Amino acid sequence: MSASGFQRPLGPVSLPSSMQRSVEHKHAAQAQVAWTALRERAHAIKARAIADLDRLLVRFEREFEARGGTVLWARTAEEAAALFVDICKRHGASSVVKGKSMLSEELELNRRLEGAGIEPVETDMGEFIVQLAGQRPSHIIAPAVHLSREDVGALFRDKLGVPYSDDPARLIAIASRRLRERYLQAGVGMTGANFAIAETGTIVVVENEGNGGLSAAVPPVHVVVAGIEKVIPTLDDLLTFLPLLSRAGTGQKLTTYTHFFLGPEPGKAAYCIMVDAGRTQILRDAKIRESLYCIKCGACLSVCPIYRRTGGWAYGPVYAGPIGAILTPAMLGVRHHGEPTFASTLCGACREECPVDIDLPHQLAYMRSKAVLADAPAARPQRATLRWFARAMRSLGMYGTAANIARAALWTSTWSPWKPEAIRAWTSSRELPRPAARSFKTWWRKRQ
Repeated sequence: MSASGFQRPLGPVSLPSSMQRSVEHKHAAQAQVAWTALRERAHAIKARAIADLDRLLVRFEREFEARGGTVLWARTAEEAAALFVDICKRHGASSVVKGKSMLSEELELNRRLEGAGIEPVETDMGEFIVQLAGQRPSHIIAPAVHLSREDVGALFRDKLGVPYSDDPARLIAIASRRLRERYLQAGVGMTGANFAIAETGTIVVVENEGNGGLSAAVPPVHVVVAGIEKVIPTLDDLLTFLPLLSRAGTGQKLTTYTHFFLGPEPGKAAYCIMVDAGRTQILRDAKIRESLYCIKCGACLSVCPIYRRTGGWAYGPVYAGPIGAILTPAMLGVRHHGEPTFASTLCGACREECPVDIDLPHQLAYMRSKAVLADAPAARPQRATLRWFARAMRSLGMYGTAANIARAALWTSTWSPWKPEAIRAWTSSRELPRPAARSFKTWWRKRQ
């Protein structure tokens, strides 16, 4: 989906207060369990699973198909989407109800379904809102966190033709009524997979709204899209991950719903599309293999000092935040997707917050070095800027002149309709912060 359409400019961007409270709740919830021990255990389980991935995937396929399902394999995003469209056409589906799935965003599944004449319907409340607005999710677990309830009320009024309201309960009721009939009309229901259990062929989906369960259970066909890294060995291993995922993602002890899908119900069909799309490239590189341990909780995005200010749309990739800055160039190529690797202070907050203890700072530094060696477009201005910066910092006069020029340019850009190309992408979705009327040095001299 395009990020155009209904879009509220985000004013000097910062993490919304709701997300700040979520971070605080997460820390309180983590204090209630042996968090360090759980992290270490989860890291070890994922290390074992990724090291033994080929065998576990074969076992998962065998067990899933023994329960009546069908496993399909996709090497690329295009191949995965084509398999999904083929399933819809084979079963005569004209619409698909979708549970929340970041992988479906990675596959650009909505666009590809629409191109085939099949209507995709997002059923997660946040995803429903951003789909209605013609946008992409701005956060891994909170897709519409960038919109206020007033924004959503205006959106529903304009797009759904209902009276304006900014009452969250009423807005949720409006969306629920609209979606209820869509479940009954859909020929195919789609979900992602938080975990795929090799031992039993079980797909595990955790959520808080119930839409994932309805998307899987109501239509006659259930299609799971899952990255190959989602496989873990046993059901016992799941007991480590469930309290980690809920606490790291939302601060809950456990999510409202934990679904275990064990193949199709009588008279129905179930498919699981296992997607590579660059993941085996990561698997081959020992220095970033740990990024495949990610359980997509969004914790690193919520604590990162860069993304807390810029928001999830800042650099374009589907997966925002520190983990996205590793996964995107690793899967799609660092030469043309290396820019996000430079959007990091390497402060280590992301690793401290990661429930699977992924060494994100060192992986970011490694991917940054690969971008420089590949002469990625992002690296060229970085090198030129740092050379200029180093020269300016050696001279007090040059430093003062540069600061005054930057302040004047920023003031001009805040009111001028014309924007320099360098900041046009930023100002298309957010407002520039207004600079201080005078510098600290000027204020200090006058104070003296």
